Amino acid sequence: MQLFAKGWMVKIKLFSRVIRKINFRHILYVLIFLFIIPVLQSQEAANQQTEKKKIELKNADEDLILRDPQSGKDIHHLKGNVQLKDNDVFMWCDSAHYYPEKNQVTAYSKVHIQQGDTLNLFGDYLFYDGKTKLAFVKGNVQLIDKDTHLYTDSINYDVENRVARYNERGKIINADNTLTSIVGVYYVNQDLFHFKDSVKIVNPDYVMTADTMDYNTTSKIAYFTGPTELKGDSLYLYCEKGWYDTKNKVTSVWKHAMIDNRKQIVHGDSLFFNDSTGYGESFRNVIIEDTTNHMAIEGNYAWYYKQPERFMVTDKAMFIQISKEDSLFLHADTISAITKTDKSLKEFRLMRAFHGCRVFSKDLQAKCDSISYSFQDSVIRLYRAPVIWSKENQLTSDSMAVFTKNQKTDRLELYNSAFIVSQVDTIRFDQIKGRTLTGYFKNNELFKIDIKGNGESLYYLLDDDKVAGINQSKCAKMEVLLDKGKISEIYEHDSPDGYIDPPLPANPVRLEGFKWLDNLRPKKKLDIFLK
Repeated sequence: MQLFAKGWMVKIKLFSRVIRKINFRHILYVLIFLFIIPVLQSQEAANQQTEKKKIELKNADEDLILRDPQSGKDIHHLKGNVQLKDNDVFMWCDSAHYYPEKNQVTAYSKVHIQQGDTLNLFGDYLFYDGKTKLAFVKGNVQLIDKDTHLYTDSINYDVENRVARYNERGKIINADNTLTSIVGVYYVNQDLFHFKDSVKIVNPDYVMTADTMDYNTTSKIAYFTGPTELKGDSLYLYCEKGWYDTKNKVTSVWKHAMIDNRKQIVHGDSLFFNDSTGYGESFRNVIIEDTTNHMAIEGNYAWYYKQPERFMVTDKAMFIQISKEDSLFLHADTISAITKTDKSLKEFRLMRAFHGCRVFSKDLQAKCDSISYSFQDSVIRLYRAPVIWSKENQLTSDSMAVFTKNQKTDRLELYNSAFIVSQVDTIRFDQIKGRTLTGYFKNNELFKIDIKGNGESLYYLLDDDKVAGINQSKCAKMEVLLDKGKISEIYEHDSPDGYIDPPLPANPVRLEGFKWLDNLRPKKKLDIFLK
């Protein structure tokens, strides 16, 4: 029994080994079969696809097949009404050499390539490689895509990616724009040209030149990098980066940007301008120049209109009245200007400055809440607690007007509670007050003052820089003469009443309404920005 059992056990083990071997081989054969068949099928499909991608000869009046002695391959010499096809690309020419094994074509005379419904490429010579899908066309080359027409000497065209390149100067006509450059790339699918080297756009209204530019033939927008200029009758533009909508005449530029709209010259880190509406905006380091009136406005934000001319500047806004001898600087929270028309229909500009106004020039400084300046009569009006400093004199009143001629101060008028103060020493001040005051200037220097209504004066008599007495008087009218900013003579009219007292050093005399505001006086240009 044990022997019988052992025999059966040996047979069972041998049988299981055989079964294992059979199962493993069977599984291996199945796996190999399953792997090889798809590979063979894919190779067959690839071969079929390769066959499909072969250039097809559609027509030729004459087809002479010759064998190349070097390669041993056939060459088709085609003549007359030659037509070939490669997928969606059709080719026509007068004659061609067709290399089926290489899948290449060399075409001559009246070459025409058509891809899709819109792209047509013409030339005198063509080399086309069906494997790489690259075409080279030269001789009187024209590329037409919708309303875009490109002329050049030669083009490399990537059929598969639909990208055309030229390196020997090209000219593109698109609507009203004619574009030229030495190097160009046309991305057909994006309707986008990329130009380099001596780029120029010629339009009936302007000429634009740039180092590098992209141009979208659908939107008619030009994008530029590098030094760029636009010159037109109504607009001049310079920048080193930005875009220009040639159809709608809208531009946004930055990097050393400048726009001259023939009314203003505008600088800024970033500029926007719509030439159709005349509206523009500027951001950071803004300068608006008016060369006709010798003035400029600075700030960090501005908007402006070309016609009728108006603008607004804020964020460190500063107005500059430019003069060779003494320019005037005005700072306020906001500075604006509008164009108005008088009774004779003559236009003039009215400028306004609001909140925290400070003025500095060498000969005149001022402070008030708001200012208006009319270019019609060249009058500057100051409102809300105005103060003017001229040399050693401080002038205050409820409101003021400064009349100018030829960019120089001609006269000054103070309305209600007019008060003049000039410092004698650390504690003493000459003082003159009245209802109204008119001051007259010569070469931007105050030399005479007329006071009308409730005139009062207090000034110190000096003897070799020593105070000898105090002269106090009242009258209806008063005339004051000044020499180099200091009171030299006072003439009193209409019932004068006055007296002279010895100096009282311990108790300096003050007229009613006296105030000394020298701590608010701008001593230099940058002081106008102090709060």
